[in-house]
Amino acid sequence: MATTFQDFLQSYQADSAYQNRTAYFCMEYAIHQSLKIYSGGLGFLAGSHMRSAYELKQNVIGIGILWKYGYYDQTRKGDQTMEVLFQEKVYGFLEKTDIKFSIQINHAPVWVTAYYLPPNVFGTVPVFLLSTDLPENDYLAQTTTHRLYDQNLEARIAASILLGIGGARLLEELHYHPDTYHLNESHGLPLAFYLYAKYNKDIEEVKKRLVFTNHTPEEAGNQKTDIYLLERMGFFSDLPLVEVRTLSDTHTNILDHTLAAFRLAGLSNGVSKMHTQVLQKMWGGASNISPILSITNAQNFTYWADKELYDAFQNKETDKFINRKKFFKRQLFEEVADQTGEIYNENVLTIVWSRRFAAYKRADLLLYDTDRFIQLLTNKKYPVQIIWAGKPYPTDYTGISVFNRLVHFTKKYYNCSVLVGYELKLSAMLKRGADVWLNTPRITHEASGTSGMTAAMNGALNCSTPDGWIPEFARNNENCFVLPPNDPTLPEHEIDEIDALNLYKLLEEVVIPIYYEAPDQWQRIVNASMTDILPNFDSGRMAKQYYELLYTQQNVFQDVPALPNNELVNLKV
Repeated sequence: MATTFQDFLQSYQADSAYQNRTAYFCMEYAIHQSLKIYSGGLGFLAGSHMRSAYELKQNVIGIGILWKYGYYDQTRKGDQTMEVLFQEKVYGFLEKTDIKFSIQINHAPVWVTAYYLPPNVFGTVPVFLLSTDLPENDYLAQTTTHRLYDQNLEARIAASILLGIGGARLLEELHYHPDTYHLNESHGLPLAFYLYAKYNKDIEEVKKRLVFTNHTPEEAGNQKTDIYLLERMGFFSDLPLVEVRTLSDTHTNILDHTLAAFRLAGLSNGVSKMHTQVLQKMWGGASNISPILSITNAQNFTYWADKELYDAFQNKETDKFINRKKFFKRQLFEEVADQTGEIYNENVLTIVWSRRFAAYKRADLLLYDTDRFIQLLTNKKYPVQIIWAGKPYPTDYTGISVFNRLVHFTKKYYNCSVLVGYELKLSAMLKRGADVWLNTPRITHEASGTSGMTAAMNGALNCSTPDGWIPEFARNNENCFVLPPNDPTLPEHEIDEIDALNLYKLLEEVVIPIYYEAPDQWQRIVNASMTDILPNFDSGRMAKQYYELLYTQQNVFQDVPALPNNELVNLKV
């Protein structure tokens, strides 16, 4: 059996341009439909990063966790509302290694093994997945790797210890010595404290090696935990608590994981220009934080884009393009019919809202004024078909309630539906079959969002609030449709009312009429969208920037200036 990192490298050799050795720590990866170890956007991003790093032959390896029950399987109850199913997953394509070592969690030894995803299976850099599902462990220790984002706080802390400390220990077992450790979100924060202990408590040695990416400004995504609980669980590698407080500049009994990561990393980044501006405003007054750069998220074109559709676009074969798009619509509509019993028309404008169900993303914004929405749904001159899909967190009962509200509403109308099972396969089907990709987050709440990028790669037009990555892409009415910017300081109910009314107006007066009355103009907008999405929103660009700006730090960022205010909203609307 392989025992060192080089033993695992059979078909992967890093390019000489990428000599810096980087270990990428992430709690989830969406690499392939069959490998169900992801929940949503963070996983989609990490999966594309691993694919593009492979295409560029970068010297990067992924460290993650093999979740025995995945995130959850989204199914239906008897009345078609949402059901949560935790089902054991088995993977024949992963290589079980003979690596085995123990770490301390909650003052007890926990045995850890690793599974290996070879590069040639799905076209990624080498990825190692940790597991505690071993007979040497008691049941509680085994459950550490059962469920991604377990609702139990101590289980989530144990998973963070496994990712951070277990990941570092795995690298030592492999005799792999990274030049850079990349924390993709703060889940693996125990890594920072482990490195501090490893490098003789020299924080500058840690900062030379540790970089951090934040993916959300949302409170729920930036964990804060009682520092005494973390100490008891073994989060800090047995460092004295007074030393932990000094390192993280924590003066209360609550550790802010994100703020600690900003302080312990040498460099950090946000995932869009707008998100980076928000982070700088949020954390700019905090002491001792690392410089925060902007590296906009992206998705892997090779994986997501349909070659035949793009060939027709590039060769200006409009009829062939339209036929290919209708083929994908028919495929999507078969899924709709199978799940909901509704038969859709390939010639009717199809609007898709599909992503994680979270309050700020506002899946039900179209239902803000129910009467007006019904008028839009029942317009005989300009018919529409609307599809929702996405997973709430399994214990986000508000998100599940929104999902179920939409389910009950759509039962009354033949031309709108809600699908379950939003994973990579259904995501691709929706993006290829959509005419309009609807994106409705409250402004400044979406760090990046990447679903609209892959929708654009497949001939769907974005219709969005000007949030996340959209301001860097959008030319309103030329390559997408953008709602007027709203004032993010207003009360949420006022923001929602303004955005809903603007959305109705945009759909009724611009988007839908263009589709039916000006098909040539519609195609020009589609062509512009498919042109503008590349290369900036292909993850090849992103992977290069991570390597050059964060991993090798080819530029020295001693003082990174704040982004100008006009970056917040730079659209012509």
